[in-house]
Amino acid sequence: MRDNIDEIPSGGVGIKIIGKIADELSYTPTSDGRNCLFIVKYYQQPSQARIFKRAMGVLNNFNGFQKQRNPQSESSSNHQTQKFSLQLNTDIKAVAQVLSWLEQLDPLPIPEAVLHQCKLAVVEGFTNGVRHAHKNLPTETPLELEITVFNERLEIKIWDRGKPFDFQAKLKEKLLESPFS
Repeated sequence: MRDNIDEIPSGGVGIKIIGKIADELSYTPTSDGRNCLFIVKYYQQPSQARIFKRAMGVLNNFNGFQKQRNPQSESSSNHQTQKFSLQLNTDIKAVAQVLSWLEQLDPLPIPEAVLHQCKLAVVEGFTNGVRHAHKNLPTETPLELEITVFNERLEIKIWDRGKPFDFQAKLKEKLLESPFS
């Protein structure tokens, strides 16, 4: 049984934090019955064209359009340097394991502030998976984490097996709420 799950704050704080950290963000059901939370965080200065493209993508997301990435347009940032994966049971106590696993990122040449933001996004994504996506699923149901490091960005993927929901609508709702709610 998942102990102390009710002690985790609720009210959409995690999704709000992730939404403010991410440069690109999506939540997509996969063909194998999982859902993938996909977070991209840039840590090098992207070109002006890429900044404009990202800004337009964010605006399109809030207008109900799904953003599609164009890997060919980002060839300089597409060189993968590291990949880290972890699979855990649905247990809030596994946050300690997640934090330990994230220490692998510390020696990488990533600005400390970006590294802390990404670690926070992973922990929030994991706890959201435990608390919400896997709320009524057995403890043995795995959550999967993956971080891929590229020359200019980190890509974080968190897979759950919960019931899919309208992530963009929930994110928009939480980001537009008053900061005091």
